[in-house]
Amino acid sequence: MPKKYGVKEKDLVVSHVVEMVLTGRLRSGDRLDRNEIAHDLGLSRVPVQEAVVQLEHDGIVSTRYHRGAYVERFDESTVREHHELYGLLSGIASARAAAASDPAVVDTLDGELTQMRGARDSRQFDNHADRFRTTINEQYAGPRLQAAVNSSRTFIPRAFWQTYPQHRDRLLPSYEAELAAVRAGEPDAARAACAQRAEVMASILLTELVRRGVLRAPQSQ
Repeated sequence: MPKKYGVKEKDLVVSHVVEMVLTGRLRSGDRLDRNEIAHDLGLSRVPVQEAVVQLEHDGIVSTRYHRGAYVERFDESTVREHHELYGLLSGIASARAAAASDPAVVDTLDGELTQMRGARDSRQFDNHADRFRTTINEQYAGPRLQAAVNSSRTFIPRAFWQTYPQHRDRLLPSYEAELAAVRAGEPDAARAACAQRAEVMASILLTELVRRGVLRAPQSQ
């Protein structure tokens, strides 16, 4: 696999393992073959080991002494939990942004939202949505919160969202609501917008995982 310049080797391994889980090539309880992963990516075992440490921290795998690393439980509740955490943690930063309601930050967010409204495709929408979030996090998320946000995003693959055709239509309303809350100085509404967006994202990804045959369709309520 060709290397992606500007991306840490450890992060390449993390993305590779997550992609294998999301495509069903690795399932709950499967053992990670570190030598195979290193060979597939053309890397040494050092970044593979670094990735395993991060994956364990993020709740994706667990290590067993002298036995290796194994994929943790991966099911509907796991996917929803990752997204729920992402919504809660993003909501903390957004609530702080709303409490501050800094005109300069609002103007920057408004500019990104304008670009999101006029995006020609999912990739363009995703790029500006990422800048929208980055603007808030850089201003209002400290190092610990930012690390927690990043950890919760492990099962929120950008590669999927950049190719999802209904990306803008499904998620734009929550960004509109979030900016309105930040502009109006309403922290609770900002939190709610983040939580609502995360819930929609989880439902969309779960539908795709069922379509791929990675997860079973949920039982009728």
